[in-house]
Amino acid sequence: MAATVVARGVVAGYGGVPVLDGVDVTVGPGDAVGLLGASGVGKSTLLAVLGGEIPATLGSVAFEGHRVFKPARRDRKMLRARLRTVHQNGLTGLDPTQNVERAVRGALDEARAAGRSTGRDAPAALDLVGLPAGFAGRRIGTLSGGERQRLTLAIALAPRPDVVLLDEPLTAVDPRMRIELARLVAELAAAEGIGLLVASHDMALLEALTRTVHVLAEGRLVEHGPLRSLLADPQHEATRELAAALPLATASFAPAR
Repeated sequence: MAATVVARGVVAGYGGVPVLDGVDVTVGPGDAVGLLGASGVGKSTLLAVLGGEIPATLGSVAFEGHRVFKPARRDRKMLRARLRTVHQNGLTGLDPTQNVERAVRGALDEARAAGRSTGRDAPAALDLVGLPAGFAGRRIGTLSGGERQRLTLAIALAPRPDVVLLDEPLTAVDPRMRIELARLVAELAAAEGIGLLVASHDMALLEALTRTVHVLAEGRLVEHGPLRSLLADPQHEATRELAAALPLATASFAPAR
């Protein structure tokens, strides 16, 4: 399928016993998929493999038929423009003395170099995540953790990619703003056909951003469905344990009686 990330039989880890043991997953434009699991089960590892940051030991990962880990030179610009990853720590590797406008403009220029017309400038990109145009002149090193995460989202979304991989993307954002921002992102993704894969422990965030959720346990995706259905009537032991561990969050998803 065009413009789609396809993983088949992925085995991966960091030495020793693999964290992922035969994962199949597909994410394409317009998809809104969540990834739920206990700490340490490999959610971040799976996103890193899908984004081409680490290799799969076995299996394959491709975007539009092109390998994502160590892609061919001719594919690098295309992949960077069309497949984006947002990490929890945000903006790793960027010069803290660089200003926000330059960081955003760099992402937009990369997209244009890959043949993607974005129709956006830095202020328009910042507006996507509710940051005022005045932030364009701020230096990255002066931003709070939540502002950095919002800027990371703006940099990922502004070039109109096909798929964005989100790893706990809003943990540092004020809880009062988190769901409002998630809804902004969900609306943008739906309007522009951007596929989302969201790994998070935040049930409200998954509810706002996704339509279906995969449960990762024992190295595999063991159950999937709408979040409310999964938590209200879990079928797999791992899902039952997650629901039991989060009773307050789960209560709001119980079916009406």
